[in-house]
Amino acid sequence: MQPTHAEVARTLAAGHLPATAHIACRQGPYPVRHVADSQGRVLLLAPRNGALTTALRPMEGADDTALVLDISDVPPVAGAPSLGRVWVAGWAVALSGDEAREAALEYADTDPASDLLDVGDTQVLHRMDVAEVRYERNGVLADVDPDDYALASPDPLSAIEFDLIADLSDHHVEEMAGYVRRQLGPAARPGDDPRVVRLDRYGFVVRLGERLARLSFPRPVADRHDLAHLLHPVLCHRCTSEHEAA
Repeated sequence: MQPTHAEVARTLAAGHLPATAHIACRQGPYPVRHVADSQGRVLLLAPRNGALTTALRPMEGADDTALVLDISDVPPVAGAPSLGRVWVAGWAVALSGDEAREAALEYADTDPASDLLDVGDTQVLHRMDVAEVRYERNGVLADVDPDDYALASPDPLSAIEFDLIADLSDHHVEEMAGYVRRQLGPAARPGDDPRVVRLDRYGFVVRLGERLARLSFPRPVADRHDLAHLLHPVLCHRCTSEHEAA
């Protein structure tokens, strides 16, 4: 199994990667701080008197401002393939009152920035309703249905992917290499030095010299604890074998 385009788009837009905004009728692009809420709508946090807030002020006679958010993946380690790039387009409005307070709480679920305490004073939250999503990887561009995007969930391991890969690299190289060779069978070549370079809820990608291979989990994992439970027989292969023999 692999993530769908909608799931990758939600993962890239979740708020853990740098993003820029292209705003209608404005010069730019503008670097932005953002997260996506539970429905995939983009929340933008900016100083009230900053360039982004000024650029997002609606034109005369309008209630909102059109923009495109541009987000590219940053691979967690050297040699890891990129997940690609996503463009999320829609219309943004400034939030106030209860809407701003509720949005600040949702923002904090992903990024508990101290600036959120100043929303309504020196900081402003804008919410962008999503109208169009495009996803590109390896030169192939795909349109993602906005409803599919809204229903998809970001990968639960994305924010900790680097830490997970570093832990496997520092403490479980031999166990993972043995597991990969067993899974690949004849496709494993002498001299291959398998390295895990990407992780998601559905499985992981290993680099074997110039080659990449993807190995799937028996089921999607829900979080770090679930991943540890699923990988226990792999990382403690000897313990599992001894238990079965007994």
